[in-house]
Amino acid sequence: MAHLEGIRFIAFDLDGTLIDSVPDLADATDKAVQALGFPPVTVEQVTTWIGNGADILISRALSRSQEIDPDLDPALHREARQLFNRFYEEGGHKQSKLYPGVKETLAAFHQAGVPMAIVTNKPSQFVPHLLEQHGIADYFVDVIGGDTFPLKKPDPYALHWLMEKHQLAASEMLMVGDSRNDILAGKAATCYVVGLTYGYNYGQPISASDPDIVLDHFSLLADVVKLGS
Repeated sequence: MAHLEGIRFIAFDLDGTLIDSVPDLADATDKAVQALGFPPVTVEQVTTWIGNGADILISRALSRSQEIDPDLDPALHREARQLFNRFYEEGGHKQSKLYPGVKETLAAFHQAGVPMAIVTNKPSQFVPHLLEQHGIADYFVDVIGGDTFPLKKPDPYALHWLMEKHQLAASEMLMVGDSRNDILAGKAATCYVVGLTYGYNYGQPISASDPDIVLDHFSLLADVVKLGS
């Protein structure tokens, strides 16, 4: 197995990487579109629509496709997004769960003194509760949501911001995610990238995005990261 040396900081995606959140996302999306008179959507559909933030998720749900209807009514979209926010919050994220090995692996990195961050396209308002709910909030020195900065993944803005804040060279940063957005952001920031096979990537294999390393299980991350001084 390949190893990455000199890593001083790890940035993680959230949905599909640390937490299997699609059941709650699908439930809120389904309730939102049905409230507006649209047919139900399935977990399988929503799995291929997430990864670009809630606005795009809702656009895809209303379009019933990864390709967004160019004639989608902005007022309809706003109403659907408000409904989604309400249903997602009311649901309490009770169906979401950590992937196997996540908590133990994060704890090991934390104990080793490795600073870590969340870089997700999920709206910021939902992130702290999820991290607290699953007992991993204390592991992260920065939590960046999809609306924290003007640009979200696949743009490298958040990764560049982390590098500047923590005085990191690109070779000292690792981005870990399950989606091509994570891989593209990491590549654009010229940092190392690990792609996970088990998450949500629009129905495509993560290897197609050519990350530096592909892993099938989160706990294997501890085997490939050789920590810098």
